[in-house]
Amino acid sequence: MNLPVTPADIAAAADRIEPFVHRTPVFTSTTLDREVGGHFFFKGENLQKVGAFKARGAMNAVLQLPDDVPGVVTHSSGNHGQAVAYAASIRALPAWVVMPRTAPTLKIDAVRSYGAEVVLCDHAEREVTAAAVADRTGAVLVHPFDDAAVIAGQGTVTLEFVDQVPDLDVVVAPIGGGGLLSGAATVGADQEPPIPVIGAEPFAVDDAYRSLQSGVRQPGVATPVTVADGLLTGIGARAFTILTALRAEVIRVSEAAILEAALFHLQRMKLSVEPSAATPLAAIRTEPERFRDRRVGVIISGGNTDFAWLSAAMALASRPQGS
Repeated sequence: MNLPVTPADIAAAADRIEPFVHRTPVFTSTTLDREVGGHFFFKGENLQKVGAFKARGAMNAVLQLPDDVPGVVTHSSGNHGQAVAYAASIRALPAWVVMPRTAPTLKIDAVRSYGAEVVLCDHAEREVTAAAVADRTGAVLVHPFDDAAVIAGQGTVTLEFVDQVPDLDVVVAPIGGGGLLSGAATVGADQEPPIPVIGAEPFAVDDAYRSLQSGVRQPGVATPVTVADGLLTGIGARAFTILTALRAEVIRVSEAAILEAALFHLQRMKLSVEPSAATPLAAIRTEPERFRDRRVGVIISGGNTDFAWLSAAMALASRPQGS
């Protein structure tokens, strides 16, 4: 099967980025095990460099750029922007990060802290604005998800995971552009026996679900509104090809389920997890029967949050059951 990213690409990426990223820990939750009736293992990429798995893909891509590159540019709602800024700082390269005006201030400030220049625009104008910056500066685009080197870097999360926790039955990860999940699917398909993957996606931006159901890549939602700000992008062409070929599935989750999952991570697991990264737990609790009596690997994709969602989550938690 000729796919855009291979297990060998991911293994090479792991060696390449090893000096610059963390081998993140794995957590468990007896409470969730008891609630669902399975065995759950959480890969803590919220404790990764820049606070998200995105450090892996950006670092793999930037390290492979030629010595004479004049700089890098990307577009991002936050985590990939921080990752590209971090990777550029390692190579002492100028970096420009195009971000939507609605991005959390926490993420905008973090991008700037790595020395990158932030360019704000409307959500729908990110790609056009990034292209204009590239034309003006000569910077090379490091795409947030539709890039083979980025996907290979993201695949190192799961390569590390299967080494830490043997005999997983399934891996669950968030899906926005699809780099993380397609990397996971590539690693999973290379195991013996193969490990299937399931994506978690908000109903509000469910183009990945609709794409994989229909077999035709659907456009991203034009004006998405969701607490999961890291999952606003539509599924990329390379990710769609990989996930279709490897028969990945997606579970859609409600905004309430995302908030409740983020609160569970904070209160029961003592982990600071951004809402986008709480979608896998939301998916597990939405369709628990799919995970009963299974060893489930869950990727916590990031922890960059300003906790603006916390009051809404607490309000949901305080409602009488059944209301």
